[in-house]
Amino acid sequence: MKKTNNPEIGQMINVQGVRTNVHDIGSGAPVMMFHGSGPGVTAWANWRLVMPDLAKHHRVIAPDMLGFGFTERPKNSLCNMDHWINHTIDLLDELGIERTDIVGNSFGGGIALALAIRFPKRVRRLVLMGSVGVPFKLTHGLDAVWGYEPSLKAMKGLLDIFAYDRKLVTDELAELRYQASIRPGFQDAFSALFPAPRQRWIEALQSNENDIRTLTHETLILHGREDKVIPLKTSQTLFEWVPNAQLHVFGHCGHWTQIEHANRFSKLVVDFLAETETN
Repeated sequence: MKKTNNPEIGQMINVQGVRTNVHDIGSGAPVMMFHGSGPGVTAWANWRLVMPDLAKHHRVIAPDMLGFGFTERPKNSLCNMDHWINHTIDLLDELGIERTDIVGNSFGGGIALALAIRFPKRVRRLVLMGSVGVPFKLTHGLDAVWGYEPSLKAMKGLLDIFAYDRKLVTDELAELRYQASIRPGFQDAFSALFPAPRQRWIEALQSNENDIRTLTHETLILHGREDKVIPLKTSQTLFEWVPNAQLHVFGHCGHWTQIEHANRFSKLVVDFLAETETN
């Protein structure tokens, strides 16, 4: 592909006929990072502050998930859990990675959880951040995120929902994320993913309680105490259900743990992934 100055574009990898935008940096044991489901989201936008630190210790692989970002959108194909998981497994195969750690944010946490259940041997450890995957009632915040209609005012409203720290909600960031959301094809694809009524998409991203309770993977669960998008209760439920779990809650933090507490997030994840296996 053509060289570009856009940092959101990594390398394009052909994954079963789908040109997939992937950031692949660092070396060592692999860790794959799944982004969330906000409008105009890309892997780079989601993980840009923490990828450099993680890449000092790991081979960091951060794809734009099917239906998002700069990954090709297959025509006449709506995305669902099967598509997201199969596309991820095909990407791992294409990269020659048999087993990886996975870090999943929000929507990406639900995909990570389901992948570990369906393909347990492909996953070593899990990090779930502000994750879906268990039952909860649709929040006003998540409804606003999934129901976004492009405008600068609407994007400013979303940033207010995402972040606890008001200093992060600048006019410059709002303009940047608004422009990202109106790139050709982005909003059409996004609006098709989670149309109203939206409670059904929470349920579509859920995993079965019994399956979660039988997971053997060491799991780090992270959440912002003031999260208005995904309620803290979801991570508390995951902590109760996942046998080998630890839970860390950040105070003065919304849905952007990896942005509002980037350094602490990176240290927690690096230390967790470096621990000696116990199973």
